[in-house]
Amino acid sequence: MAKYQKYAEYQDSGVEWLGEVPSHWQTPKLFHVTSKIGDGLHSTPVYQEGTGYYFINGNNLVDGKIVIGSTAKEVPNEEFIKHRVFLNESTVLLSINGTIGKVALYEGELVILGKSAAYINCEHKVLALFLLNFLNTLQAKKYYDLEVTGTTIFNLSLNSIRNMKLPLPTILEQTQINSFLDHETAQIDTLIAKQEKLIELLKEKRKAVISHAVTKGLNPNVSMKDSGVEWLGEVPEHWTVSKFGYISQVVRGGSPRPAGDPTLFNGDYSPWVTVAEITKDDELYLTSTETFLTKKGSEQCRVFQTGTLLLSNSGATLGVPKILCINANANDGVVGFEELKIDTEYAYFYLSVLTNDLRERVKQGSGQPNLNTDIVKAISITLPPENEIKEIVAAIKKKINHFSKLMASAEHAIQLMQERRTALISAAVTGKIDVRSWQHPDKKNEVDVELSA
Repeated sequence: MAKYQKYAEYQDSGVEWLGEVPSHWQTPKLFHVTSKIGDGLHSTPVYQEGTGYYFINGNNLVDGKIVIGSTAKEVPNEEFIKHRVFLNESTVLLSINGTIGKVALYEGELVILGKSAAYINCEHKVLALFLLNFLNTLQAKKYYDLEVTGTTIFNLSLNSIRNMKLPLPTILEQTQINSFLDHETAQIDTLIAKQEKLIELLKEKRKAVISHAVTKGLNPNVSMKDSGVEWLGEVPEHWTVSKFGYISQVVRGGSPRPAGDPTLFNGDYSPWVTVAEITKDDELYLTSTETFLTKKGSEQCRVFQTGTLLLSNSGATLGVPKILCINANANDGVVGFEELKIDTEYAYFYLSVLTNDLRERVKQGSGQPNLNTDIVKAISITLPPENEIKEIVAAIKKKINHFSKLMASAEHAIQLMQERRTALISAAVTGKIDVRSWQHPDKKNEVDVELSA
């Protein structure tokens, strides 16, 4: 922030979490500069598909916008009329239950709100965009931390929102700050998008490298033959093609019953592998779990031994492999490959490039996607000679390590840019920097052209 000037004079805001503000700014409580602060429906509405009226909550507030995804529920016209609240172009939405502090501007969406979404209708003294930016600041997050209640599910009360102090310049100055932030954050967002695209390209490249290694080998001059499997195409002539059902015992995990029984779950005896544990990252190995079963719960279901290759087999994230580094139970959304007759890491890499293909195979059916054990057993796999498998695994590890370093660098760059974005918003909206003399580069160029004419 060194390149930006500070204001000439400051005053104490009266609250520690906000600190000093410019001496000519006001610091009213939100209820003094808003016409209405409320929240949404505290019960579940009646649902009906195809109406165009949506029921949303705090999780629908994403990056300043209301995001209505494919899982959003629709409500009938009478429910919309019954439960809608007055929202307009001066309304800011704020998540107040669960994840606190997500914000969005209301832009005419046909929605009714759930209890985790609060609405704040601004009056003429405060611009909605300025308030939205303030609610995104580091200072506002400090206030949320001071005011939230609850231990597992956090809650921010409407009373806390009403009594929140707002650093408030004139409308003219708010407009200038908004313009400054629109321009500066757009530049940062462009840089972030480039890094995100780079990460996606690196992931695609990594997948292509693995796919080529496990289906074509490392020798570009080797003689090829038809694999007999349409999607696999040609493979090296000296390789064989088998199926997972022939080279392993494919077995499904299982959950203790009844589900949720405290004598079975949330214990401290046996690690409990769920689909979420397998799909949470791109690592080869699973070394720990978030939850455990009790001894009684563990005794009801299969224990997979350390070194077992696992595969998620149900839900939207099916088809993801992981190698187990602990003895653990797994739920029925997971299959294990016991007595595997080939290198486990090779089998892991092979399955890792089939994820999207496996999801496509089960997409046609209705209900929850599921890879049953018969489907998994029938998955074809290439079998190079043992010494070649070791070479392939070593080559893949070397190359993906390179990609991982590049992706980590890009992720670090994104983190730094996101931190700068938040810091810039916080500094501008709370008056730590003075942007009153800032000019949009396009307008500045127009002035320069006029002066040179």
